[in-house]
Amino acid sequence: MISPSASTSAAAAFHADGYAVVRGVFSTVEVAAMADSFDGIEARALAGGRNWRDRNTYFRLADDPRAGRVLRLVQWPGWIDAGLEQVRRDPRLLEILQPLIGHDLKQIINQMHWKAPGSDAEFGFHQDSRSRRPRAAFRDLANSYVQTGIAIDPHRADNGAMVICPGSHLLGELPFDPQRPSMHEALDRADLARLGIDADNTVTLELAPGDVALWHVHTLHGSGPNRSGIDRRFYINGYVTAENCDRGEWAFRGGDPCPLAGEQSLVHYEDLYSNPGPMFVD
Repeated sequence: MISPSASTSAAAAFHADGYAVVRGVFSTVEVAAMADSFDGIEARALAGGRNWRDRNTYFRLADDPRAGRVLRLVQWPGWIDAGLEQVRRDPRLLEILQPLIGHDLKQIINQMHWKAPGSDAEFGFHQDSRSRRPRAAFRDLANSYVQTGIAIDPHRADNGAMVICPGSHLLGELPFDPQRPSMHEALDRADLARLGIDADNTVTLELAPGDVALWHVHTLHGSGPNRSGIDRRFYINGYVTAENCDRGEWAFRGGDPCPLAGEQSLVHYEDLYSNPGPMFVD
């Protein structure tokens, strides 16, 4: 259970700074189980050798100049791993989320992010709002959406921890180039200067395994390469007030956890019903 004071403090920090951290939410044993799930999915992805999709579950690989062939991310691992599926609807997450977006919540992000030791994997500065498409499916986005991330490994500057611009959520949606992706882009301070953001006003989000970070849909953030000898794994789950979203899988209904089951719901993969896979993809 999360203490009421921890939930209250996280909500206050989220509103003021656009992000918050709740320490020690998941135990050492629970984190070890998540790490085992990550390892099993990584082995499965690398054995396939190519990017692969089965409905909403998607493996994305990359050839890294330093680390070799690596797994960068997996979308919707909850559909193929029972342990990660249970974590996505853990009541402790609801205790963190409910003061911010209520207890009827859909999930539109369920992802494993992985930075192998020595990997050049970077995410340029971005806002999550740029990925909430089609926009008509998401209403009152600024007040209805919270992204969370569970640290599987220690997150530090040298292994590519997230870098956040505190207070940037108050600027609303910023004019990014819609054709420029954030993945594989360098964490460039010049991008902040072009947006009129003080590049010196950033925070490296240092996390211990089991900590939960949460951030706003308009919070500017990114992450640099992994120049350490350890992994940097992050289990990311994004939630939205159900009545303000036409997409996603139920996570909590009336406060009750909702397991993934039955036919998959439309999230981001537009051809879910016409071309579900399984299949290799470019």
